[in-house]
Amino acid sequence: MTPPTDGHHSLAYKNDEFLESDDGRPLRILAEYLQPLASFQREKVQNTVVFFGSARLSTQGPLGRYYEEARELARLVTAWSKGISKEADRFVVCTGGGGGIMEAANRGACEAGGRTIGLNIGLPREQLPNRYITPELSFEFRYFFMRKLWFAHLARALVVFPGGFGTLDELSELLTLAQTRKLDRPIKIVLYGSRYWKEIVNFEALVRYEMISPEDLALFDFADEPSAALRILQSGWTPEPAAATPDFAGSRCDGG
Repeated sequence: MTPPTDGHHSLAYKNDEFLESDDGRPLRILAEYLQPLASFQREKVQNTVVFFGSARLSTQGPLGRYYEEARELARLVTAWSKGISKEADRFVVCTGGGGGIMEAANRGACEAGGRTIGLNIGLPREQLPNRYITPELSFEFRYFFMRKLWFAHLARALVVFPGGFGTLDELSELLTLAQTRKLDRPIKIVLYGSRYWKEIVNFEALVRYEMISPEDLALFDFADEPSAALRILQSGWTPEPAAATPDFAGSRCDGG
């Protein structure tokens, strides 16, 4: 007997109407975990240096210098990574995959001859992947929380350039994970552009009002030049024991 071809009788995982429905949401979420996982395993990606920053920054305007500095820092990080003898300890520059600072970082890594990751997100104003992302490491996400999971999962370091709500959200997420020790590997966090960050976020006031502890200020460093940022990243780097790829920053329940 010939199986029916009517869409109502198709296999569930081939039924687009079901997959786009509310009932199909758990499958969409799971796919946004499993598909990058398979790709990172295949490409042997274990460690990333994540660049955050505004998609609105270009080489023009009062903050235009940050585009070129993100590009240069990503180039330096990639060149440093390529010189690490043990392949499993090397880094891949990772961004949100869009324009501005994201494009600059992907571009710098690409120009240094390295692979580079883009974790793009579907938005009402379409954000297209920039052309410098390694094709095998270009991903599109529907859910912000799954995208942020992949930012955190492989991160060994974080460089945060000036940005708006999205950048603040991503920075707060990683600072909270570091503060609460929910990740069992250290993540070096660099806030690039000290004047901008000290004006936008009054960290000392958070301490004064006892919203954070004084020692929480040690969770991050400031940098204003690519070479200075690179030195901070290098100072926080330590080789890790061999592990199956990808080498996740596991989540802790007990904080210890």
